[in-house]
Formats: sequence, C-alpha cells, structure tokens
Amino acid sequence: MTTPTLTVGVISDTHGLLRPEAVAALRGVDRILHAGDVGTPDILASLKAIAPTTAVRGNVDRGVWATALPMTEVARLGALDVYMLHDLGTLDVDPVAGGFAAVISGHSHQPRAEWKRGVLFLNPGSAGPRRFTLPVTLSILRVTGTTIVHERIDLPV
Repeated sequence: MTTPTLTVGVISDTHGLLRPEAVAALRGVDRILHAGDVGTPDILASLKAIAPTTAVRGNVDRGVWATALPMTEVARLGALDVYMLHDLGTLDVDPVAGGFAAVISGHSHQPRAEWKRGVLFLNPGSAGPRRFTLPVTLSILRVTGTTIVHERIDLPV
C-alpha cells in the first residue's frame, strides 16, 4: 500500500489582494496555510472556498476579525507537524526539540527555503501587492509519510 501525498499551498503577505493567478495555483490543493498579513477577512473566505485553511496573524492584520487569528499555530500535515508564525524573528521555540518538520513564516516578502538541522524553514514570499522588485510567489508542499518537499511558484505580475 502506498502512502498518499498531501498537497499543501503556502501563501503569505496577501495584504488584501488575492491574485487570480494565486487562486489558479492553489486549485486542487488539499490544504492551505497562510503565514500572515492576510489584510482582510475576504481573503480567508476565498481561500477556504478552495481548501481548508489555517492562518496566523501578521503585523498588518487589525480589527475584530484579525484577533481571532493566532500569532502562532501548529499545523498537522499527515504525519508531520509544522510551526507557523508571521515574523521568523519572533520564533521562540526550538523546532528540532519540538519535533517540527518545518517552520513556515512570511513578513519579509522574500521567498526562501532553507534546511537547518533537518527542519525546513520556508517563507513563501508575498502573493499580494508587489513590493519593490521582489517576485510575487507562493509555495506548494508535498507531504508523503515523513517526507516533505517544497516547490516555489512564481506568479506573473
């Protein structure tokens, strides 16, 4: 029997803009993780229409709707746990000791994927309004058993 693969869309820093290209890239995923700076509750409603969505609050998320979002979250992806927060600079746990397969963050608008001590540190970049000359991106994770693979998706601007 083969282990099924869970496909997870990872998005951040939408700042109230959910691009049609992002929606197209996320179609068919099993789950969505939003690493903060959502911008408006409409973004979460639109993402939840695609797949079950887990989000954390970013520094620009304000208002009653935003207070319902946690600052950090542990998301279970198949057999793996990932730790979510908006600003990696505020990480206050040891992901290795915590048994996390990945740490997912946003905030910098710069896409980055780096393995440290067996933990994937992933920032999907910004999928919202373009900032300076930074690319507009999101990520796709594929989780099979205890294996996690990431793919950067560059969106046209």
